Parts: sequence; C-alpha cells; structure tokens
Amino acid sequence: MLRRFAKQTLQKLRSTDYQTLNWIELSRSRTLHNVSEIQKLHQDWEVIPVLKGNAYGHGLEEMAEILNGADCHFVAVDGYFEAAKIRDITHHRILVMGYILPENMHLLDIKHCSFVVQDIAGLRAFGSLKKPVNIHMELNTGFNRLGLQADEIEEYLRELKKHTNLRLEGIMTHLADADNPDDDAFTRRQVEQFDYLVENILKEGFKPSLIHIAQTAGSTKAASRFANALRLGIGLYGINPLEPGDPHYHELANLQPVLTLKSHIIKVIDLKKGDRVSYNGTFAAPKSMRIGVLPLGYYEGIPRELSNKGYVIAGSKVLPIVGRVCMNHTMAAITNKIEMGDEVMIISDNPAHPNSVAQLHLQYGLFHYQVLTSISSSVRRQIVA
Repeated sequence: MLRRFAKQTLQKLRSTDYQTLNWIELSRSRTLHNVSEIQKLHQDWEVIPVLKGNAYGHGLEEMAEILNGADCHFVAVDGYFEAAKIRDITHHRILVMGYILPENMHLLDIKHCSFVVQDIAGLRAFGSLKKPVNIHMELNTGFNRLGLQADEIEEYLRELKKHTNLRLEGIMTHLADADNPDDDAFTRRQVEQFDYLVENILKEGFKPSLIHIAQTAGSTKAASRFANALRLGIGLYGINPLEPGDPHYHELANLQPVLTLKSHIIKVIDLKKGDRVSYNGTFAAPKSMRIGVLPLGYYEGIPRELSNKGYVIAGSKVLPIVGRVCMNHTMAAITNKIEMGDEVMIISDNPAHPNSVAQLHLQYGLFHYQVLTSISSSVRRQIVA
C-alpha cells in the first residue's frame, strides 16, 4: 500500500500540472537547425545524432522526440538501457555503441537496433541467435580505448563469415585529438590508418553501408577516402568543441545552443555590511545589499567552481553569484527591482552571455561536456519552439 501511494505521488509530481522551481527549455528549431547545418557541410554523409549520457544532459527521451523531425536514419546511444528508453519514441534506427555482455544478447531488440561488437565473444553470441543482426566493427587507430587492433581484424572477419545472420553494416573508429587547435598531425595519422584498414576489409568482400570516423570536431578535419557518415555529438546541442583559435572554428560557428536552464528566486535577504554568505563565509557584504536565494546548486548542475565568481541573469540584469554554491541552493546579489518569485536564467542559450556554456568554458576553463552532462536528470525538461 505504501509503495503504491509513493508511486502515485511521484507520478503526480512528474505531471506538467505541477509547477517546478527549476526547469530546462530545449529548443526544437535549434536542434533541427544544428542537424541541418552539419548536413550542409557534409552533403554526401549520413549524420548520426548521438544521445548518450542522457543526451549530453539535455534529456534522452525529449531529444529523441525532437529528432523525429530530422532527416536522418540513425541515432546513437552508449548503453542498451538508453536504447530501451527511446525505442518506442524514436522513428530512427538506434546504434548501440557501448559494450554488451554476451549473456545479454538474447534480451536485445535486434529489430530496431544495430550494435558495435568489440570482440569474438560478441560475434558468437549474436551469431547464436540465428536471426539477422546488423553490427558495426570498431577499429583502434590510436585512441587505445576500444576497437580492434590491426592484428585482431583477420580473426574477427573470419569469425564474422561463419555467421550468415550477421551483417557488417558499419565500420568505425574514434578520433582522439580532433579538437587540438594547434596540430592535426595525430588526426591525419588516424585517418590514414583507418583508411588502410578499411581498404583491406573491403577487399575481403564486405560491403558496409556506413563508414564513420568523425565526431563533431573531427568532421572538420578528417579527410577519409572511405567515410560516408559522422557521429554528431556535442554539435547536435549547439556547442562548438573547437577553440576560437582553431583554423576550423568558423566551420561550426553557426551552431545554436539548444538548452536553457531556468529557476526562480525563492527568498530575498537584506544584508548589512560585513554579513557573510553560505559555507565558510567566503563572501562578506562590502556594504548593505540584497541577495536572492535560488533553489538549485551543484546537485542540479551549477558548477561549484562558480562560487563567488559566476553569474546568473534576471531579465536584462547580470547578477553575480555570492558565497559558495551549495548542493541545492545558490545565492546571487540582486537589485532593488528584483523580487521573490522572479525568473532567473542559470545557463543561457546565448553564447555571448557570461553564463552560457561557451563562456563558462572560455572564462573559467570548465569543460563544455561536463557542464551539460552534470545537469541533474531530476530537473524537468520541456520542449519549446
């Protein structure tokens, strides 16, 4: 009885009728613009949007729904648990890139999913299903994380040929240094190694329909002779992973950030000169002033590194964060015109704003990907135009 009541209560709280203090807005038009922008740059390539890591913190189910409006045939995830969450939402085939234990193969949806298979054990497990399975073969060209070494390929292909139900749909690798602003030499060596290996695989009679080497950054630099697809990761969400000094930076300059994180002021406090704020009193009021309390902190996704130096925005006012960011609360200095209940933008979708992901990276050295993926899944996501 108690468990049923708790479940019903949780469902009510998830209802859109319940007004949340914090929320994320996801722009449908900007997401589709970003896909289209990359497609324009690579008109002969298949673009595969990547939704791993809760869609880079944006929300897996919401982004899958938005991408139903995109002209692409695949979306990619890491774990199969992600594929299971969106298989009834997405109109696209799902590429599962992460490792799967062989004993789990019989539980998978092989009708709607393709799988990156890393080893002989994986091939045998899929082969034993006696049902058609589309697989992608990953090659290690220098990243040294996953993928087959050059001397493992022959045995892998020999095993693959034994299982007539397995189709080599794709060949892939992952670039390790594509966002290097100063030197593309390592990327060029990876491309050369990849093309050499792919050429030999093709000579064995395999005809994969997808050959993908590049992520967002690498799409500007990887001049492969065989590649006909790319995996659109951080660029899908409107973030340029290249540094402004990178010669290729401008190629991704038209991407548009998709996410805005918003909140409300839940309390206003009048401080006297010398009053201290938050843990360890690292901020002392230099004069009489007002602060507003925000109901989110580092658990919800505000980096603690922004304590006493970050900003939020209310209307047209840029408000400095004061005191240490707490687990579920953050304090900001406010003007006399800002009151309890006012809306505050925590992460802006305008790259010029001091609280945009771009500026958090440039001004504070925060890693774009980590800022986004650190946003708690408990914050409600909503799709806007």
